[in-house]
Amino acid sequence: MKDYIYAIIGISLIFLCTTIGSLFVFFFKESISNKLNKIFIGFAAGVMLSASFFSLIKPALESEASYMPTWAIVGISIILGSLFLWGIDKIVPHLHAHEGKEEGLKNTGLSKNTKMFLAVTIHNIPEGLSVGIAFGVALASGSNQTLLMGALLLAIGIGIQNIPEGAVVALPIKGETGSSKKAFLFGMFSGIVEPIAGVIGLFLAMKIQGIMPWALAFAAGCMIYVVGEELIPEMKDDEHEHSGVWAFIIGFVIMMVLDCL
Repeated sequence: MKDYIYAIIGISLIFLCTTIGSLFVFFFKESISNKLNKIFIGFAAGVMLSASFFSLIKPALESEASYMPTWAIVGISIILGSLFLWGIDKIVPHLHAHEGKEEGLKNTGLSKNTKMFLAVTIHNIPEGLSVGIAFGVALASGSNQTLLMGALLLAIGIGIQNIPEGAVVALPIKGETGSSKKAFLFGMFSGIVEPIAGVIGLFLAMKIQGIMPWALAFAAGCMIYVVGEELIPEMKDDEHEHSGVWAFIIGFVIMMVLDCL
């Protein structure tokens, strides 16, 4: 039972950290500076990319499968995870606030704030999924302590980057609505999909035999898609500004160190 407590703590932590980040609306003005925004986004990208490799792809490649090469399973699953996020991007209406670009189905009648909320909510799915799958794989492997600690450290890493991410969601909404309370609620509930996706990933990884390398690499594919499609373009839209790049490197290294502890 104690091992399940770790899973509950880890999955809850990522949502709690988004909530903490959303509290920034009560201490900051309508928005944060462009430079600070790039630092937040770069850090998040570094954490997610590092977690994809060290927490998800590496253990997937180290697993064994009798029916096909492990590298083929991992490669196919990364592509499937990327296609899954790409499909959601094309279907769910959402707004990329930094460039005012809309994606998804058109003419839905949704407000600008709702579309901004959906943009971040979509990209929170792979974070929750990856944490849930990591815990599910650990519990399905006889509560393997190494895998369990790896899952907990993954949750901590994702949680750390969720704090600035919550602020990045909530502050522009405060600027649009003029309401700190409303912006806080939008920011907090943008992260509610993470524990939901986490629980789904947890039970899938625990109950379906042989899914481990597929599930881990699928979650990695989702995260890599977010990094490549959304975060890297945002952190480097000015060729003379490198704060986002350095934050990316720092985030990558921090997550790598957490995985090696």
